[in-house]
Amino acid sequence: MFKYAAISSVAATVILASQLMHQPQPTTEYVATPAAFETAANNYKNFCSGCHGEKVEMFVDRQWKHGKTKDDLIKSITNGYPDNGMPAWGKSLKKEDIDALADYVLEGLDKASKYSFASKPKSNIFTSEDMTVKLDTIASGLSSAWGMTFLPDGDMLITDRNGSIYRVDRNKQKEKVTGGPEVLAEGQGGLLDVELHPKFAQNQLIYFSYSAFKTVDGTKLSTTAVMRARLMGNMLTDQKVIFEALPYLKTRHHYGSRLEFDRNGFLFVSVGDRGQHQPLFPQSVENACGKIHRINDDGSIPADNPYVKQDKAIASIYSFGHRNPQGLAMHPTTGEMWEHEHGPRGGDELNLIRKNVNYGWPTISYGINYDGTVLTPLTAKEGMAQPNLYWIPSIGPSGMVFVTGDKYPAWKGDLLVGSLRFKYLNRCKMENGKVVKEEILLENLGRLRNVQMGRDGYIYVGVEDPGFVFRLVPVKK
Repeated sequence: MFKYAAISSVAATVILASQLMHQPQPTTEYVATPAAFETAANNYKNFCSGCHGEKVEMFVDRQWKHGKTKDDLIKSITNGYPDNGMPAWGKSLKKEDIDALADYVLEGLDKASKYSFASKPKSNIFTSEDMTVKLDTIASGLSSAWGMTFLPDGDMLITDRNGSIYRVDRNKQKEKVTGGPEVLAEGQGGLLDVELHPKFAQNQLIYFSYSAFKTVDGTKLSTTAVMRARLMGNMLTDQKVIFEALPYLKTRHHYGSRLEFDRNGFLFVSVGDRGQHQPLFPQSVENACGKIHRINDDGSIPADNPYVKQDKAIASIYSFGHRNPQGLAMHPTTGEMWEHEHGPRGGDELNLIRKNVNYGWPTISYGINYDGTVLTPLTAKEGMAQPNLYWIPSIGPSGMVFVTGDKYPAWKGDLLVGSLRFKYLNRCKMENGKVVKEEILLENLGRLRNVQMGRDGYIYVGVEDPGFVFRLVPVKK
């Protein structure tokens, strides 16, 4: 590996992992300098990035047909695999440059090792850098605890993706709520998020996002929709669909969809690109897909939305160029709206949402196609916003909340994000509107679909398959 006077922790980890796994080491070793690392980075950019992606970390989501030990990489770089489109670089690069390039790729691979959790939790106690918490089971017997919200009387509502709505009281008694929307629970669709009106105590209004459907010429089509209803005990009344993301499509994935009110009473709705990756969809304001929408509480359009007066534009659009946004959270101090979205293989993004801003999908991305090919050679372009943070490999983010109150002093002000893919809770330590550090919490708990702050000041997380809702209770050390 790169042997500096003070070897990097990443390189040291790679060496240790290689020894533990009994992977073969190169037969010839040399002492690399910082200049060699810089050369390797430049060689990757010039010779590799066009086919393998701009960021070397993208390699972590590759299928390694020819092996991924250092000797395997040296062989691949040197001899290539012409039948598969991999050129041979043995005559173009020096032996030491190929050796350094292999090390550079391995360092990128090592960044995924932090997500390798050896076993499932053995207790309900989890210790982090700054806090210890125990899990208190609030609800079980669910499929996917997609949405959660908290009523003024201390009860909570949970939406299950299969279409069920549950009301759970302070004694953890779970009862079904009737009158919810009819949903298409296929693929990634179903009953999704739930949000209370800011003045729920006065009007009992509640909002649900879901995959709506209709049949046209014998074909079932679907979209993301929002229904408003009035909660009366365990029954919903006065149902009204206040938002539909047009057009309805055949696909059954990338619906979004999170709901969040801002402090001005506007409702933000995230809608995925519905699998329509061509720029015609996420980059066009003439359809609702791949967008963050902003509407009034009755579904009407705010007068200052950016496309209200643009011919053929969808007037509810607030920002565009999104892929599949499954997190929305308002900053409790600034009132700013934050969003995260799934990338393809890599390139999940955390964004600060601004009016009339283009977030780039699919023109720019830090991810690659699912088949390992390059989706786009661009990670940046003028006029398109860069993410505040991106994840490679993809963690599959879902649900998001800022920590408030005094029960978690070490986490206060930080952003918590659920990980579906790696089954943990991601803590983003925030300073001055930027993520300065990340920490893995609740390792291997389950596909973490949602995280919310309760009115009681506790953090609640929802996992799926099987579905549970847990409360995080701080434990004094």
